[in-house]
Amino acid sequence: MFKSFFTVGNYTLLSRVLGLVRDLVFAHQFGASAHTDAFFVAFKIPNFLRRLFGEGAFATAFVPVLTEYKVQRDFKDLKQLVDHVAGTLGLVLLIVSLVGVVVSPLIIALFAPGFWWGDGPNEKFWLAADMLRLTYPYLFFISLTAFAGGILNSHNKFAVPAFTPVLLNVSMIACAIFLAPQMDVPIVALAWGVLIAGIVQFTFQIPYLMQLKLLPKPKPSFKDEGVRRILKLMAPALFAVSVTQINLMLDTILASFLVSGSISWLYYSDRLMEFPLGILGVALGTVLLPHLSHKKAEESPEGFNHTMDWGLRVALLLGVPSACGLMVLAGPMISTLFQSDVFTPEDVMMARQSLMAYSVGLLAFIMIKVLAPGYYARQDTKTPVRIAIIAMVANMVFNLILIFPLAHAGLALATSLSAMVNAYLLLHGLRKINAYQPEKGWWKLFAQVALAGGAMVVVLMLAFPAIDQWVLWSTWERIQQLALAILAGAVSYFVVLILVGIRPRHFMAKR
Repeated sequence: MFKSFFTVGNYTLLSRVLGLVRDLVFAHQFGASAHTDAFFVAFKIPNFLRRLFGEGAFATAFVPVLTEYKVQRDFKDLKQLVDHVAGTLGLVLLIVSLVGVVVSPLIIALFAPGFWWGDGPNEKFWLAADMLRLTYPYLFFISLTAFAGGILNSHNKFAVPAFTPVLLNVSMIACAIFLAPQMDVPIVALAWGVLIAGIVQFTFQIPYLMQLKLLPKPKPSFKDEGVRRILKLMAPALFAVSVTQINLMLDTILASFLVSGSISWLYYSDRLMEFPLGILGVALGTVLLPHLSHKKAEESPEGFNHTMDWGLRVALLLGVPSACGLMVLAGPMISTLFQSDVFTPEDVMMARQSLMAYSVGLLAFIMIKVLAPGYYARQDTKTPVRIAIIAMVANMVFNLILIFPLAHAGLALATSLSAMVNAYLLLHGLRKINAYQPEKGWWKLFAQVALAGGAMVVVLMLAFPAIDQWVLWSTWERIQQLALAILAGAVSYFVVLILVGIRPRHFMAKR
């Protein structure tokens, strides 16, 4: 598992680095304006649906059933399941995509009501609707990409699906640099980049499916036993697995009523929060789900428990320094990456507030990615949906309480607090049904990680100046100082971990 986690983590790191380059290009070319708000809404909608359907509910329902077929049935049954799922999923996605293109103004009105509230639809509203017609078909291609990735992951081929997101960033960077200057409205080039990326990502995985002899011949069949089971598992998982994304979309809806730039500030801070979440949380969840599904299919409760325990320990060990680093270095990171003539020091200060608020819940976000597979591997999607509903209600309550005193930062803090509620209830539920019980050594690990995290915070706060100084430096000075800060934080954290007795073998040794 550690090898698989390392593989997925490395490719995810590459994707996230390119994602930061992408956002750096966005910030320097387009800044934070009404046009960027319009694009981020047009991009968030299919991206939200992709995480909800493709990588969310579908993946968590498809992988356990596919793994069960792989372990307990012959190849003919496995191939038939793949063909029927491909046909059924493809047909549904095609219909949804076509409808979305036709009714794009209504979708924008639903997801960004602030764009038309008051004086009616404005330029920002119609620009967002036009770009959504280009970005919405991305849902079709990227969901099929997630389907192909689920097949590869269930066969322990983690590298290709982990690398695929890199292609999205490459496409959008290329369109921003080369296509945008050729267009009457430059921001529209980014929408074209999203559509091109979806096509490229899907076609990239086809040769690897052919190697497994599992390239599907789509045959829609809602009566197939496996398809029906997947649909049954998907229904509640639609809500449960993507509660974080739903909360972020609710933030966008509320932020559309705030001053122009609010959606962009939330976007840039969310992107930086997603950097460690993607590397740690997504990589752990990707690796854990097929392994836990195997343990469940083999009826090995001890192996299931040990796998869950390993995932939670790795999440704690690497999640704490990530959260501490985001909290203390929020301003320096945003200033270094995004500050420019069009992304002003004022924008830096505003985005810093929401990034600090997101960092409060980073560990909870990662834990959700680890805990949720514990239910889905058991083909239990009903319990997580009940928990997700509670978290959703909590998020809305926190939003209404915090948006007035803290504006966009209050929305980010509400998302973090609801993630804590979600993670706690997921853990409590697994323990209650005896699916997971913590193994020995957790209190000692808590103390060791807390000491190391505290040392890291002290070093960063004492050794580096406040954000007021960062925004005055040149770009090169900010890059140098940020690199030194990240190095100092990482060294201080891991040196203290070693001094208090933590060793890599504690997380790699086989039981």
